[in-house]
Amino acid sequence: MTTIYDVLRRPIITEKSNYQNTVLHQFVFEVSSDATKKLVKEAVETLFEVSVLRVNMMNMPAKRSRSLRTRQTTNRRSSYKKAIVTLDPSDTIQVFEGVK
Repeated sequence: MTTIYDVLRRPIITEKSNYQNTVLHQFVFEVSSDATKKLVKEAVETLFEVSVLRVNMMNMPAKRSRSLRTRQTTNRRSSYKKAIVTLDPSDTIQVFEGVK
């Protein structure tokens, strides 16, 4: 990786992540596969100008499907790495906020 812009790929917006935003002050991002906690913390702090308290990382496995006719498994979605970033309760990220 060369820059902090390569670390964060996209925000993950689901029902669970919306709950984490409002109650727990946690924001979920898909990150590059070779990103570390320190790189994610630096990227979020510089891009969104917030203070990060904690970063949790997890590797999400590929989802597989199976053909009923041939009973062979095929990959539907590739695996990725995601980061859950906990912010200071006074900070927020506008990407996750929605229409006001």
